[in-house]
Amino acid sequence: MSTALYENGHGEHESITFLSKHEKGPPERRKAAVVVVVLVVLLALAAMVAVLVWFFAVRLRSPNKGKDQQSSDMCVFSGHMRLVDVPYSEAYEDPASPEFNSTASALQDILKKTFSKDPLLSKYHNKSVISAFSDGMLAYHWTRFVVPPADKAILPKLTEVLVLDVLRRGIRMEGKRSSVQPFTITDVTASVTDPRMARDPQAQCIVRLTASGTTQNFTSPGYPEQYPLQTRCQWHIRSPRSNVILVKFPKFYMADDCSNSYVFIYNSLSPEESQAITQKCGQRPPTNPLEVVSSGNMMLINLVTANDQRKGFEGQYTAIPLSSVKSCGGVLTSLSGNISSPYYPSFYPPSVDCTWTINVPKGMNIRVKFLMFRMKEPGVNPRVCNKDYVLILGTRYCGERSVLALSSANNSMVIQFHSDQSYTDKGFLAQYSAYDPKNPCPGQFACSTGICIVKELQCDGWNDCGDMSDERKCQCENDHFQCANGICKPKYWLCDQVNDCGDNSDEEHCSCKKNQIRCGDGTCLPQDVSCDGKKDCLDGSDEVSCKDPTGICSDFTFTCKSGQCLNKINAECDKVSDCPDGSDEEGCDCGKRPYKHNRIVGGQNADVGEWPWQVSLHYQTSGHVCGASIISDKWLLSAAHCFVSSEPAYHEPSNWLTYSGMQDQEKDDANVQMREVQTIITHTDYNQMTYDNDIAVLELTKPLVFSNYIHPVCLPASSHAFPAGMPCWVTGWGSLREGGRVSRILQKAEVKIINDTVCDMINEGQVTSRMLCSGFLSGGVDACQGDSGGPLVCLSEANTWFQCGIVSWGEGCARRNKPGVYTRLTKFRDWIHKQTGV
Repeated sequence: MSTALYENGHGEHESITFLSKHEKGPPERRKAAVVVVVLVVLLALAAMVAVLVWFFAVRLRSPNKGKDQQSSDMCVFSGHMRLVDVPYSEAYEDPASPEFNSTASALQDILKKTFSKDPLLSKYHNKSVISAFSDGMLAYHWTRFVVPPADKAILPKLTEVLVLDVLRRGIRMEGKRSSVQPFTITDVTASVTDPRMARDPQAQCIVRLTASGTTQNFTSPGYPEQYPLQTRCQWHIRSPRSNVILVKFPKFYMADDCSNSYVFIYNSLSPEESQAITQKCGQRPPTNPLEVVSSGNMMLINLVTANDQRKGFEGQYTAIPLSSVKSCGGVLTSLSGNISSPYYPSFYPPSVDCTWTINVPKGMNIRVKFLMFRMKEPGVNPRVCNKDYVLILGTRYCGERSVLALSSANNSMVIQFHSDQSYTDKGFLAQYSAYDPKNPCPGQFACSTGICIVKELQCDGWNDCGDMSDERKCQCENDHFQCANGICKPKYWLCDQVNDCGDNSDEEHCSCKKNQIRCGDGTCLPQDVSCDGKKDCLDGSDEVSCKDPTGICSDFTFTCKSGQCLNKINAECDKVSDCPDGSDEEGCDCGKRPYKHNRIVGGQNADVGEWPWQVSLHYQTSGHVCGASIISDKWLLSAAHCFVSSEPAYHEPSNWLTYSGMQDQEKDDANVQMREVQTIITHTDYNQMTYDNDIAVLELTKPLVFSNYIHPVCLPASSHAFPAGMPCWVTGWGSLREGGRVSRILQKAEVKIINDTVCDMINEGQVTSRMLCSGFLSGGVDACQGDSGGPLVCLSEANTWFQCGIVSWGEGCARRNKPGVYTRLTKFRDWIHKQTGV
């Protein structure tokens, strides 16, 4: 006979005992026992029916279905309404007051009756709540609709448009019919809301704060340790009339996925989309704190977390006069100056308009250059700019821009800034200056954008102006050819399988015909040999990037641990598991920058934590000598030439100290970790004359502790492709100019990968297959002395940083046609693994 488990949950088996004839007792007692058993069975059936009824009729409509209340069959809409005939008092700010409860209860009943009149919404209406009141007698509401699984097809019909239409058509009438008191209701809004932000006014973790002129603090639950799992918290901040609220987050440590965990801030006491200021997640360095300003005297801050745990945040709030927010713009008559969005670098407030009129002496024009420009907003096309924007010379600008410079045609310029009532951002910082239109850039080239660049950058093949004006109408030099679009490019770039001209004219008349393919070594083969499952090119490049796997192994394929080869370009750490054994996604906790960073136009000082794998190597008492990169908690990667010299002392580990997490060489920073070196391993085939095999690994005496400032970079597989023209970054404390002193602040420079053929030709055949070139043939940007051993890193499509090269050698610094030469890491992946296990 089968066994069952007790319902008491102890997990013990029910024992079955058969009674003997004597134990059974007389017939009367047996009859009574039968009756009792029948009654028990009937009661059990009734209980079972009740449970089933509860499950299907109640639980499926329960707001608590699922751990974090965001199941697919739940829709929540939030907004506000204005009560015309109800006088406001401070009692409405207290959810426990009779005034709050009486009015809220009446309005909730009005909402319920309004939705009950609609044939669709009445079926799924679950709950309506008044969550808060504010000055002007605004009532903030949210409503939840729950759709059972059998009716999921109806979900697309539960739209914001429908809910808002039903409210606006019916709530005024229901308000006048209220049995408590008649209400005149206007200005009704409603928008889709994350169910996790819909809170009852007396729920746990709702904090009500009053801002004053004195800065006050608040923190997330558990700070500075960790916030709890599944956290749902709200802060309602109010300030006196004629004030707005400034909130700063000096410490901000959230998970990096905003779909699960975030801080969402509103210019309202309701989480309605039309009043959103910003939604943020991730971690922010102290140099880039989150700071927001409201446009009214209230603000709502939501903290929502999932199954992750981080430190959370430390916040500060202050009341500031409304007049200080609105006092932007004006007439400017100086020959140069700065303008910025209100409260820059804090987020600008919602609902602000500013106008600057710049007037300079007659005969002069005006140039404006933006050093920071970021006005990004969800769902806004930066070509249209229909919400927040800067208007200059009849054109609107929004989004995020790395280059924006404009010039006037006369001595006057008007700059207008507009922000609507939802979503704000960092805004902008701009410099303006007057110039002589007859000589706009003395000693330099004048771009059409208004930027001045050194003349050496004109007609060098690179778009330095941002609008290609420096590359038009060029008289190409002897070592350049002219593209069909008139741009000059170095002759080395002809027929290199890269569209350098932009119109492909540099690749049109090459040796391979239209019905042929070119192998990686330049060989031309019929097009039909591509992706045929056979290795026709010697390097296997004809079987790369095919739609269907070919299984052919080559220099371009990634090899799984199982031995299977993938023909997918850069398969490793791309957040897609391509190998059956998942080995292409192993060891991928690297190449991430924990902190969020701004894009500063023209800035070359690296921000704190911006390059967390960068290391400074100090030799004895000489201070910084070389760079290195973190590849694990115990191993660093550098250049062999930093340690191999005529002085054996350079190869002695005890003479070296490493500093990780450093930005400023002269600053005593608690985030910097100093480690001694235990072992130095240089490549046995390193050639001091040619710099071939210029690579070394350093073992630390004590492991690093990874943090927001210290994190390893990803090492590329031997098959990883870094194509010519790819933008990458080189960092270090090297000399700012040839022959100069090393820099105090960590420097960064964006450079481009240069074609291998070009690299070898301009270096007169000195470049081996274990080297690569990166920089600009025009010069001007390069690594320099003291950068040696530092990393050249490139950002993958999966937003992961891979180290492409190690700063090795070059002729001078930033000279024309003398780009930097780097150790090619893809050639040393196996060597690194053999030495370090990484």
